[in-house]
Amino acid sequence: MGDEQKLGYEELLAASREGFETGTDFTIAVEEEFALLDPATLNLVNRFEEVQAASKGTPLEPHVVGELIASEIEVKTGRCQTFADIPAAMTERRAQLQAVVDPLGIALGATGTHPWSPWQEQRIIDTPHYRRNDELLRYVVWRNNSFGLHVHVGIRGADRAIAVTNGLRNLLPEILALSASSPFHESVNTGLHSARTQIFTRFFPRCGVPDAFASWQQYEDYVRFLYETGSVTEHTQLWWSVRPHLAFPTVEVRIADGQPDLAEAQELAAFVTALAARIARANDEGEPLADQPNRLIEENMWRAIRWGLSGDFLDLQRGDVLPTRARLERLFEWIAPVADEIGAGPYLGLPEKNAAERQIARFEDGASLEEIYAEQVVVGIPVRG
Repeated sequence: MGDEQKLGYEELLAASREGFETGTDFTIAVEEEFALLDPATLNLVNRFEEVQAASKGTPLEPHVVGELIASEIEVKTGRCQTFADIPAAMTERRAQLQAVVDPLGIALGATGTHPWSPWQEQRIIDTPHYRRNDELLRYVVWRNNSFGLHVHVGIRGADRAIAVTNGLRNLLPEILALSASSPFHESVNTGLHSARTQIFTRFFPRCGVPDAFASWQQYEDYVRFLYETGSVTEHTQLWWSVRPHLAFPTVEVRIADGQPDLAEAQELAAFVTALAARIARANDEGEPLADQPNRLIEENMWRAIRWGLSGDFLDLQRGDVLPTRARLERLFEWIAPVADEIGAGPYLGLPEKNAAERQIARFEDGASLEEIYAEQVVVGIPVRG
């Protein structure tokens, strides 16, 4: 390894630690990934570059980026100082994106997977970052035609950010169960509520549920080891479902499926933010939160992938089994006071059915995949199935 490369990651690690130590609690940013669709057939279309070009000079331009394949686009809210600003920002970004794609004759989808478009027909976008990932991962990255919602929550203090990450890793399955939206893939009913998670977290290296770290120093030592051994060349190659972000002083939650319903996307962002804030409060006040072993978290993860909100969950703190909705209600009670303090409380709630349940119900009633997916196409305002 050359001195220049070593200097690069050492500077990154030092800057990241400093960023957390001087950061601000509970700032928030949301990233939403959308499928680019032919409005007549609802097939994926490789037209990202056209959308990006059309966004130039519009309010959307600084908030839009490419995300692996040319039939996908990512829209960012940008950093908001408080959660109170997030619902309007998410609404605005969807409206701005809609205004750009409509004249191009492009529709938008936001379920975690596309129900039928073959991965073989999707083109990797031509950027240095994705060229490197293509060369490194090959089939793993080719198959990852998936669409998620990511939430960045600002946390002040490097060790505190590790504590919040540890706490959130225990609750990744609950976040996934609430967000599940991808029962259909490769032209079949997969029998899963989140086929996206099965594809992404089971394929990629350094993905899914991370280990718990005892301190920022232990985390930093691990990242340094990855660089020194040539295991990674970019910090974004830690694809965990929750991670302290090394470019921003945020803890990023990456487990959620994309949300076709704007209101449910806002509810999901509120849930993640309130969980992070409640865990930070527990850490500050000495409330014990056990770092659960991966094997137990993965048990709940499978339940979330397979049954979403419709199954049972293990309450790992209490050691009992209960319906997933009841488990989430316990969490809502636990986070409620902090959620109200940060302005997320009014957005917390369980939908009668989440996106996966609505689609599965329609399939069981005899609707075709084409009919069901047409009902999920994003139009920039809340849509209830």
